[in-house]
This record gives sequence, C-alpha cells and structure tokens, in this order.
Amino acid sequence: MATFGRTWWGERFLTALERFTNAARLGRGRAYASNGRIVEHKLEKGTVVAKVRGSVNPYFGVYEEPLYRTTIKITQISAADWSKVIERIAARADLITKLLQQEMPDRIEDAFAEAGVQLLPQGRGDFKTDCSCPDWENPCKHIAGVYYILARDLDRDPFVLFEMRGLSREALHAELVKSPLGEILAASLHTEDVPLAPAESFHTRPTKVVPNGETANGKKKAKAGAAVSHRTFWAGPRRLQPARPAPSQARVSALLVKKQGDYPPFWHKDSSFIEVMEELYDRVRTKSPQMK
Repeated sequence: MATFGRTWWGERFLTALERFTNAARLGRGRAYASNGRIVEHKLEKGTVVAKVRGSVNPYFGVYEEPLYRTTIKITQISAADWSKVIERIAARADLITKLLQQEMPDRIEDAFAEAGVQLLPQGRGDFKTDCSCPDWENPCKHIAGVYYILARDLDRDPFVLFEMRGLSREALHAELVKSPLGEILAASLHTEDVPLAPAESFHTRPTKVVPNGETANGKKKAKAGAAVSHRTFWAGPRRLQPARPAPSQARVSALLVKKQGDYPPFWHKDSSFIEVMEELYDRVRTKSPQMK
C-alpha cells in the first residue's frame, strides 16, 4: 500500500484532515488513493479538480461504476499577506537558500507566523470541497481519497501547497530573486553553459618556426623567442639556490632523568640518582664522541 505523509509538511496536512473527518471515511479514502480509483487530478488556480471512480451501490440507485467529479480548494492567502511573508523570507538566508534550491525549509512556518498567516491548513474552515456523488456527507470517501493524493503530491513537491495557497512556484522565485540577498544567492546557484567549439584534431599539431618570423607555410606568426640550448631548456635560465640545511633539533639534556628527582621511588641507594646518571652520561660521551 502506498505511504502518505512521509514528510513533516505532508504529515501536518493529513493531521488537519483528521481533526474534522471521520476516521472510517479517511480509511476508505486512503484505500481509494492506493487502489488507483483517482483517475486523474489537476491543480488549476488554487483548486484541485479530480475524477474518481465510484462503486456500484443499488441502495443509491447506482448500478454501473460511476465517475465522480471532485473539487478541493484551500483558502488562499491574500496578495498583501504574501508580500509580508516574502519580505520576511527574503531577510533570512536559511529560508531563501532552501527555497531557491527547490527545497522546503524546516523553519518556513516562522515567516508565516510573523506575518499573521498559516501556510498549512488548520481545520475545516481552510477547505472548500464538493463531489458529484450522492453521498450527503462532506467530505465523502471520494474527497478523502483526493486528500491523500494531495498529501502524496506534497511529499514529492512542497511547492504544491504554495500554489494552493495562491502563489505559484514561478511567482515565488521571481519575488525572492528581487531581494538583495536573493539576487546574490540566485547568481551563485546559476551556472552558465560554456559553448562547445569543434576541433579539427585531438592532438596539437607542431608548427615549424623559421628565423624571419614566418611559419613553414608562409603565414605570419608571432615572433618566436631566442633559441635556447638543451641544458637551458631542461635546467632553466637560472641556477637554483642550494638547499638550506635542516635546523637541528633542540637538545634537552637528561630531561626525563632530572624529572625523577634525586631519590625516585625505584632508587634504593643513598647516593643521588641524578648524580649517578650524570656520571654515566659523561662516560658514554667519552666513549662515543658521536653522542656529543
């Protein structure tokens, strides 16, 4: 069975439906959406128009499988409120960057809340629905089925909700890039295609240069530099400076020994441990000059 409400905005959309729709009708609507009974649906000017295959029901006088026309419209946000929302979105880099990359920001609802509006529907008052079926209950199972199709569409493309609220993807993008921050971000996200130039050969053809500045075929060519010897070509015109010797490592004379003190715990003699070790070091240096 298909999964609906996989994203947080899709889940919130379905949560709003559960507040005012009978659970049994939602279950049948979910089955309609999963079994392919939603023949087609289209979003036009903020309204979803769908065709739903119904069931044969002699009780309602339906003896052949009918095809019902179902419409769902979410209350749209006014142009003035959209201007307030876009102004707040354009002031936040985290929101505008995600939207320009065709993604839904996690904190998008903050901008709507600051403008005093809601992006996601909250209850029955946000929906206007109708179905040509004989069922008097609204929403019926056909409308509920289209609800789940919308939730699936929202999971795939969150900008469907913006369009149902009265602002298309293209209009939103156009408004965002008008802001200073949006203009900068849009320019950084846009990549220019470099035109391809045909080449006669995959290899560079060598050109013989004659002293008078002409190529072998007689065409003028930029004046070539003075001829150089093989030694200069490979070694360069200047000799490299000799490598500097690596600095010698700093010596720390008997640091670990001195840290033990005159009478460490493992030393059981009356004489000083440090004095004994210093005498030992002197003997070793005398025997081996390389250790100096």
